[in-house]
Amino acid sequence: MRDDGPVPADRDRDPAGRARNARPRDALGRPLPRGASGEERAPEGVPRTPAEALTEAQRLLDDGRPFHAHEVLEDAWKAAPDAERQLWRGLAQLAVGRTHLLRGNAAGAAALLERGAGNVEPYASAPPYGIDVRGLVRWARDGGPEAPRLRG
Repeated sequence: MRDDGPVPADRDRDPAGRARNARPRDALGRPLPRGASGEERAPEGVPRTPAEALTEAQRLLDDGRPFHAHEVLEDAWKAAPDAERQLWRGLAQLAVGRTHLLRGNAAGAAALLERGAGNVEPYASAPPYGIDVRGLVRWARDGGPEAPRLRG
């Protein structure tokens, strides 16, 4: 096991001691220098109903902030019942794929969009919460320039 010595005291940590990056970020989630004005971040660990998570994530996607939508969807993934975890994981991956697409990282976008599509596709026969699974899979595989629509 590698030991690089003590963790620097100025490293961002939450109250439980988990590493957090409190640096400001731009709309696409890229870190900005400390002290810079950044985009307001979606708070982590906020309990939301599935409908609330989908509504908030869609608002962020529509506003051109897919990285922040991914954070909302990641919280839903972590809180989801086992039967829905892959769905929420896939939705978060689609948002990150959109982030990479807008950042100009075509290879990273393609990989995450395909991974996300693969994770949501098994839910196509009975999509929960009005999620447009078929539309999202089509969007991910077509690489459309518009923001995805989470619900039909």
